[in-house]
Amino acid sequence: MEPHVLESLLAGDDEASVTALATLRSGATYWVGDRAQPAGQHAGVFKRRLQRMREHGRPVRTGLIDSADRTWTTLLFLTEDGSAPVACAGWPLPLVAREPPL
Repeated sequence: MEPHVLESLLAGDDEASVTALATLRSGATYWVGDRAQPAGQHAGVFKRRLQRMREHGRPVRTGLIDSADRTWTTLLFLTEDGSAPVACAGWPLPLVAREPPL
């Protein structure tokens, strides 16, 4: 997925979308899956996200955005064709993840 397409999907005003968009624009690396998987497979740990995914009720594509400084990551759930966001969640990475591999 091209960066400008992903940026347009993160146009929401919720905290996770705003943070994900700012992270992406600051030079983050990102990945979006090529195929969709059942919604319940991804959202079991995120109660609010699970509810949103169940309302969606269709397969979703996943994606990740990792900040350039490795302090933040965002998990994206997009529609099956990748044309719209269903839900996203972001969280700071632990200090260990910020250190470059040996």
